[in-house]
Amino acid sequence: MRDPGTGGPVERLVIVGASLAGLRAVEAARKAGFTGELTLIGAELHLPYDRPPLSKEFLAATDDGAEPAPTTFRTEEVLAEELGVRLMLGAPATGLDVERRVVQVGRTEVPYDALVIATGAHARHLPGSAHLRGVLPLRTLDDSVAIRRALDGGARTVVIGAGFIGSEVASSAAKRGVPVTVVEAQPTPLVRAIGTRMGQAIAALHERHGTSLRCGVGVRSVEGGDHVERVVLDDGTELPADLVIVGIGVVPSVGWLAGAGLTLDNGIVCDETLWTGAPGVYAAGDVANWPNPTLGVRQRMENWTAAAEQGAAAARNALDPAGAKPYGTVPYYWSDWYDVRIQFVGEPEADEVLVVDGDPDDPHSRRWVALYRRGDRVIGALAVQGQAEIMKYRALIMKGATWDQALEHAAKRRRLREEKAWEGAAV
Repeated sequence: MRDPGTGGPVERLVIVGASLAGLRAVEAARKAGFTGELTLIGAELHLPYDRPPLSKEFLAATDDGAEPAPTTFRTEEVLAEELGVRLMLGAPATGLDVERRVVQVGRTEVPYDALVIATGAHARHLPGSAHLRGVLPLRTLDDSVAIRRALDGGARTVVIGAGFIGSEVASSAAKRGVPVTVVEAQPTPLVRAIGTRMGQAIAALHERHGTSLRCGVGVRSVEGGDHVERVVLDDGTELPADLVIVGIGVVPSVGWLAGAGLTLDNGIVCDETLWTGAPGVYAAGDVANWPNPTLGVRQRMENWTAAAEQGAAAARNALDPAGAKPYGTVPYYWSDWYDVRIQFVGEPEADEVLVVDGDPDDPHSRRWVALYRRGDRVIGALAVQGQAEIMKYRALIMKGATWDQALEHAAKRRRLREEKAWEGAAV
């Protein structure tokens, strides 16, 4: 079924969510030649900014104590003058009427001909901790600023959740010399993201860099007066804490769409063109749940690359519903721990995971690559310090390469690297 669109040219494009996906939607619309009215609605007062640095570079100590460089994508002048965007920041969208084609922002109605929803996701909160200062998620710029100030003061830090964001914060704290403990309820971290075996291998990076990692134990309580003082684990262990980072996942920000008539199930359910089923309404980024035609699975992805690509694709399709194109991709994301770059492409649910270069069990090995097989196809690849490798495997997965083809490629890359090493040693 195809989006019936507006029945005429789009004159008013509204984008809800001043995020990466929202910004890319703005840019793609103008690049496609859209000259009509373009409105960007954002819940935060900040201009669209880059989130990945918030758990990495933004938290690093500076020699002079200066604030880190801002992560804003575009200045207000560029947005307003070059891209011609009407900015509505600091107030979230509160409702959607798809019959009247109106977005509600408090008492203000914003009419649209085409709409891109890019409201992303918000952090899960730890029950029973709302009254305590010093218990923070890391999702927004304001969160990162507060965490940075606490780390500047040498706060004893406990990170709840050993996922990528939590581990990046732990790494940033450890590099400052701040005492940090990571608590993970599951026996192995990152199982859903990269599988059990590789989750164990990646988690070992914490211990190698002096960060305490407690797996297989939950949090009984977070305690203190008006400020957090300790984290009590299910086994009775008490961890002193001045700062607690809650990294237990996110929830798609779709509450404001209740009653709008869209299908809400782990985000906004879309078709392969990112159409939501309501005329002229598309979704992009963390909030979009769509059938990925490249992999043949329905997904909702929480990564930078997908947000950027989907934002642009959703805007183009919203402006030209008759010519809407399916959006397909091979997922790609990265994480930086202790100056180690971790990259993953594809899907982690595999019949086999095989290390094809390096040795993750060797504490002296800083570089390794693992491939993921499902049936006779390569469906995923994990690289640690393998920046020159990972996109080649993404291309293979995109082409539908067989497992044997992937192994042959890995052998060639390994031989090439060994030959270069020999040449360097000879010199």
